[in-house]
Amino acid sequence: MATPKLEDAEFRTFQKIIFKEAGIDLNDTKKILVQSRLLKQLMKYGFETYTEYLRLVQINQLEKTEMVNLLTTNETYFFREIEHFEFLQKKILPHYRPKGKFRVWSAAASVGAEAYSTAMLLDSVLSKTNWEIMGTDINTEVIQKARVGLYPESWVEKIPMDLRKMYCLRGKGENEGKFLIDRSLIPNMSFEQANLLELSSSLGQFDLIFLRNVLIYFDNATKQKVVDGVIDHLHAGGYFFISHTENLNMINIDQLEQVQTAIYRKKG
Repeated sequence: MATPKLEDAEFRTFQKIIFKEAGIDLNDTKKILVQSRLLKQLMKYGFETYTEYLRLVQINQLEKTEMVNLLTTNETYFFREIEHFEFLQKKILPHYRPKGKFRVWSAAASVGAEAYSTAMLLDSVLSKTNWEIMGTDINTEVIQKARVGLYPESWVEKIPMDLRKMYCLRGKGENEGKFLIDRSLIPNMSFEQANLLELSSSLGQFDLIFLRNVLIYFDNATKQKVVDGVIDHLHAGGYFFISHTENLNMINIDQLEQVQTAIYRKKG
């Protein structure tokens, strides 16, 4: 059987579905990515066209969730954009005066590398009773991986040596070639599935929010809605980090003041 080809009309339908479900604006350059990532699902069901798969997605919520998972998996690694973690370590934490837990939200957590990087820093400075991290992502598969905290050994190279020694456990037996995040961090962390377009008030308020490497997938109207919803959960005086590859130029950010590149502080 010839490899199925994603036709333009089929791609446009996938674009509409992923925009409705996740707010992600898949531009036309992503057609080959969509075709390749969904091909294994066609093979799984014995479909010869993407139209057949579209019919399944539209009547089967579990398969729709799987489709979203496949199209929202992005590259991540520990201590990505190290300048942000240095700012947290040198500019924020030294001035933190406990009035409750220092709460951090990794709002596009992926497999948890960002959240665990932050946890290592917080735990090395604050007592166990003084910090808490929430990680969320629309992708249910990556959230499950984040909860486990098991990663390829090659990923450990990005972690500073002192923190590596404290919080990374070398895998043995069936986990050889991997490392596990030290279980001492887990009680202060949680990972949940969440859609940035439909945030719950139960998230509470945070002192620091990471929203990195996700805004690039939204059009300006969706970006505005997401940023507004996210910073509603940020304490006045709290910090908001985006990626160095992103900007907030085309949206209203009256509630924020820029501190340095990709770092903002909520006014008030």
